[in-house]
Amino acid sequence: MIYRIVHRTSYRYSAPVTRSRNEAHLRPRDTELQHCLSSELAVDPSPTCVAERTDFFGNPVASFAVDGPFRELTVTSTSSVSVEGCQALPDGGPTWDQARDQLAGDLAPELLAAREFCFDSPLVTPSSPVRAYAEPSFPPDRPLVDAVADLTERIFHDFVYEPGSTTITTPLEEVLDHRRGVCQDFAYLAVGCFHSIGLAARYVSGYLETSPPAGGERRIGGDASHAWPSVFVPGSAWLDVDPTNDKFVGQTYVTTAWGRDYADVSPLKGIVFGGGDSHTLEVAVDVTRTVAVDQ
Repeated sequence: MIYRIVHRTSYRYSAPVTRSRNEAHLRPRDTELQHCLSSELAVDPSPTCVAERTDFFGNPVASFAVDGPFRELTVTSTSSVSVEGCQALPDGGPTWDQARDQLAGDLAPELLAAREFCFDSPLVTPSSPVRAYAEPSFPPDRPLVDAVADLTERIFHDFVYEPGSTTITTPLEEVLDHRRGVCQDFAYLAVGCFHSIGLAARYVSGYLETSPPAGGERRIGGDASHAWPSVFVPGSAWLDVDPTNDKFVGQTYVTTAWGRDYADVSPLKGIVFGGGDSHTLEVAVDVTRTVAVDQ
């Protein structure tokens, strides 16, 4: 599959902005299963400087500055991405408790690299309620892949997808209490569950190809960025799952970046000087399949 992704973010401020400094995780990263063919970042007003780098987690990052005065800022990322196949599900593999023990005691390079994703982060801090929610999926000696699939299915059935019911910083305990949220909350919950029992898991930001309603047309700008968890399977690879849709991540997904939580991989963040006491934000995303390759 080759996808064209357009991600447009517009800010409107109640007073002129004199200076703006920003950081964007908008260029999809290269992985074993996908390759970013091209990516262009357009900023209006024109930036005074732009720099590109790779962050700690290997994600491409663009930093830019815009000097004012201005009342509107629009950032548009246009990317072409080739997704070359689906992740291979591990055949057999360790039980979840074997995986936990390997992560705790094995000094092999791949395990040491994964271990950095075993710890708390600013937005994902497991607690006793989170561990209690995780435990039914992880009885002793259960194969790790089966346990991951079970947790994914439980989150899908136990929680209501309700935009606006949470924010980026809503605590996991509140999500557990109210049993509603959006993809980032369900990714946080899964990562928190994995961490609570000693497994390595990371937060993945990206996109998901969506289909129009039955009998309807695709709504331009109506897609959205997506998020899901990825758990490490020793001896195999990272396994990406989507509790929002109860499935293993496949060829209709595009990965932009991964890290500990949203703060590491937010599509766009920054600071402004001036701008008044209020602003509005509009985000429009289009994920369009441009080429389908027969498998």
